[in-house]
Amino acid sequence: MALTLRVLCPDQNVFDGQADEVILPSTTGQLGVLPGHVSLLTALDVGVLRVRDGNSWSAIALMGGFAEIDEDEVNVLVNAAEPASSINVDAAQQDLNSAQQAWDSFDGKPNSPEKIKAQQAFQKARARLQATRAN
Repeated sequence: MALTLRVLCPDQNVFDGQADEVILPSTTGQLGVLPGHVSLLTALDVGVLRVRDGNSWSAIALMGGFAEIDEDEVNVLVNAAEPASSINVDAAQQDLNSAQQAWDSFDGKPNSPEKIKAQQAFQKARARLQATRAN
């Protein structure tokens, strides 16, 4: 028995297939999903979705959204997503370093809109790099 997983963005279908296990980055922590899971609707944070098919794991960087779980179906609706296999590790590391520097430059302005945007950019860059290391 397997799960049907769909990861959908406004502009593309990122993943549509079978999985034995899915780990989602919910806003309250990591959420594991196995076949027969109770129905659930949850908000997703920026982070890494992990998919197990047999003994192999793959990862997808998610940029926030929602997941609907209904028995053996998991539908993930996100603002943006990127499979780890399509992420350039060196570019992702450079993006993370740049985002970290931008975020650190706002130390004196704790709640400015610019600092919040810099923090979001840092979280997205970190998720992309983490996805490359999750395989």
